[in-house]
Amino acid sequence: MLAGSRILPLPVSLPGEIIGGLEAGPQPHSRPYMAYLNIQRGDKRSRCGGFLVSENFVLTAAHCNGDKITVSLGAHNIKQREQSKQKILVHRRIPHPKYNRETFNNDIMLLQLSHSAVLNNWVQLIPLPNANSRVRPGSMCSVAGWGLTGRNSRTDTLREVDLGVMRDNMCELYSGYNPSVMLCVGKPGMHKLPYRGDSGGPLVCEGVAQGIASYVDGNFYHPSVFTRLSTFIPWIQKILQKQQ
Repeated sequence: MLAGSRILPLPVSLPGEIIGGLEAGPQPHSRPYMAYLNIQRGDKRSRCGGFLVSENFVLTAAHCNGDKITVSLGAHNIKQREQSKQKILVHRRIPHPKYNRETFNNDIMLLQLSHSAVLNNWVQLIPLPNANSRVRPGSMCSVAGWGLTGRNSRTDTLREVDLGVMRDNMCELYSGYNPSVMLCVGKPGMHKLPYRGDSGGPLVCEGVAQGIASYVDGNFYHPSVFTRLSTFIPWIQKILQKQQ
């Protein structure tokens, strides 16, 4: 890690949005796979993103764990009443058994819902990549979330931003960066990135979820780190198949 820089897990207990992005569109609910996570940990509350991968499972980051999690599907503005919204309690939290809180290696968690979501125009699944497939550096992708838009600015509407997949050496400033389980994403100097509250949201490349928002440096001009989803497809499939 660069001297003086500080790694910030994206979901700290402050609400808000994507930095340098726009309201998700072209119309509300254009990302029907998105999940909003209301997390209770002791007497504290925080928020994360996630995404629906089966009718009763949501994927998110392992550091978004808590004592009680409520998932909202079909949401655009998390404060407004929306007929499209489905609120479902999490029945079981399944963080990766090798998740490392210090390095953020294996920062992935499956959430089993207490009952299946109803799939419709506002709530849908997103495809996952093939096991061990690679996203080429230079690929343009997008990320969305309800996280901070700045250090002290926030909104309750889903935001999105386009980001590029970068070469792994661009994330060598992070001492814990592991290219086998992580993706380096962003464009240094562009001031566009996910931030606090965006953790757990998907990096979407050509309609496929390729990553999970994991962490960002306190410097807005450094790239972000995402969990590399293709590495974990066998683990995900094993759990999903057990529950069918």
